[in-house]
Amino acid sequence: MKKLSDELLIETYFKAKKLNLNRDFITLMETEIKRRSLASQIKISC
Repeated sequence: MKKLSDELLIETYFKAKKLNLNRDFITLMETEIKRRSLASQIKISC
């Protein structure tokens, strides 16, 4: 996850949600988004 740019991480997150991918994968991305303090750019339901 650390190699992804912020923009690519967010884009991947939205695509994963749209495709209804594995919940663990989405949670992993949400955790990384929060770690990078990008949560304000998207709406993550906790």
